Amino acid sequence: MLDGKIIGFIGAGNMGGVLIHGLIQSGKVKQEEIIVNDVNKDRLREITETCGVKAAESNNELVKKAGIVVIGVKPFHVDALLDEISAASRDGQIFISIVAGAPVEKYSSKLHPASGVVRVMPNTPASVLAGAAAIYTGQNVSPEDLARAAAIFECTGKAVIIQNEALMDAVTGLSGSGPAYVFLAVEALADAGVQLGIARKEALLLAAQTVYGAAKMLLETGKSPGELKDMVTTPGGTTAAGLRMLERGNFRSVIIDAVEAAARRSGELGKR
Repeated sequence: MLDGKIIGFIGAGNMGGVLIHGLIQSGKVKQEEIIVNDVNKDRLREITETCGVKAAESNNELVKKAGIVVIGVKPFHVDALLDEISAASRDGQIFISIVAGAPVEKYSSKLHPASGVVRVMPNTPASVLAGAAAIYTGQNVSPEDLARAAAIFECTGKAVIIQNEALMDAVTGLSGSGPAYVFLAVEALADAGVQLGIARKEALLLAAQTVYGAAKMLLETGKSPGELKDMVTTPGGTTAAGLRMLERGNFRSVIIDAVEAAARRSGELGKR
């Protein structure tokens, strides 16, 4: 699907590094098909040595060589980067932004008018090929280009197409930031196990495997969360007692508030 196109990564930080590792681990993208650059040369050296990918001497060199350019810099560095690489961008090139809050228009206004822009919000489980990514396309993106962009993120998990760019901030709050909420929940489950006498190692394993298994059931059975919850909940039983305490603590409302807060912050970053 990628047709051997060179994929360039400008920014090899947390998310960029995760995607590079994931693509290599998937076996669907060759190491020689990836080129990367980062302002942090120690980080760049680490990525090239651990992943066996090529380093570019500059952002402009990378843009000239790559058919697909993934931009993963900090939101407040985007404008300066686009000013730097605009002259090197070209017709038929696809730019994929994984920058939180940065709208497609920010890119299309500065890059070659015939280049395509795709905005994606991936998440960190891509590093273990279990990522979730939402994709929105701007102008000059053909069905083939969209398929290539989707293929990159499907190498590292699952991808969905979003038709309304205004929803990308909501995606950021939900799946972009979501892994942190889940890690916090797993930590709390394990802490509860320790408090009740289970050793830390075993408590953490039980908590993590429980979350993993529950998510796998949800994805594979096609049943709703409510149906699966009811399957676990015996009338008057232990689960019912635990759920009652979660409802007393406004568990659902707290999760919703967290997603909304992260989405608002994503929107604020896009206005800088």
